[in-house]
Amino acid sequence: MPPIISIQNLTKTYASGLQALKRVDLEINQGEIFALLGPNGAGKTTLISIVCGIVTPTTGTVIANGHDIIRDYRAARSIIGLVPQELHTDMFVSPWDTVRFSRGLFGKAPNPRHLEKVLRDLSLWDKRDDRIMTLSGGMKRRVLIAKALAHEPQILFLDEPTAGVDVELRRDMWALVRGLRESGVTIILTTHYIEEAEEMADRIGVISKGELIVVEEKAALMKKLGKKQLTLHLQEPMSEIPAALAEWRLALRNGGCDLEYTFDGHEERTGIPSLLKRLSDLGIGFRDLNTAQSSLEEIFVSLVSERA
Repeated sequence: MPPIISIQNLTKTYASGLQALKRVDLEINQGEIFALLGPNGAGKTTLISIVCGIVTPTTGTVIANGHDIIRDYRAARSIIGLVPQELHTDMFVSPWDTVRFSRGLFGKAPNPRHLEKVLRDLSLWDKRDDRIMTLSGGMKRRVLIAKALAHEPQILFLDEPTAGVDVELRRDMWALVRGLRESGVTIILTTHYIEEAEEMADRIGVISKGELIVVEEKAALMKKLGKKQLTLHLQEPMSEIPAALAEWRLALRNGGCDLEYTFDGHEERTGIPSLLKRLSDLGIGFRDLNTAQSSLEEIFVSLVSERA
């Protein structure tokens, strides 16, 4: 089966000279959940905006379910739904009017039953006739999702969908996403949160400075991202690491006051018990210890460095 989205040699350079995307090649399969991770300014929103026909690429092609997004814009756009980061909608109309208008905008015949289901799934049915301006921030976010689903898209983009939303909306949103995926809708989401990608995605892509630096199955990438640090706050500072500790990946921090051990959190044997025993045997004491997962920023730096 051909990919539902095929992106080839995609670049975007703005008039200011900013190169937002650099030769991006990507294929997304029908019915999968694809998570695009990246720091602010990495190119996530630019990539989504091009596929959705909002921004024109400098070079390259994008095919959405057989439709070129430039030559066959209307057909391509009619199968795509977008939930943007920002709250852009008419605040003086109701959720019901918003979804009804959005469906008509894409040339779809009226289907009140579908629109009712969308609003009920997002807990908006009781608010269907209220002005959007009177709704809470979380409810406004739900309206954006309903608007994107009104025309029954085959492809749904969620751009930072859980940024600043409450726990209830996050839970409802992921339940909705799973249901859409089961019905055959392809989901592409951007996020800062590794745990969201780990929970939801089939595949994960990492973008940095406009380059798609890795695309892998979730399990393979999460193993790569599984590095953790154990930090031991020593009772006495060290000037150097003893040779007897050479088998562990150790580093001195904080002027020799902290001993840091990096290990793979997915491995069954982390080496921590044997390290602590060796420290005890050597008479090296510590006041406290803590563990930390590598930050997303550190992971990006690591991935970029590997490909430098």
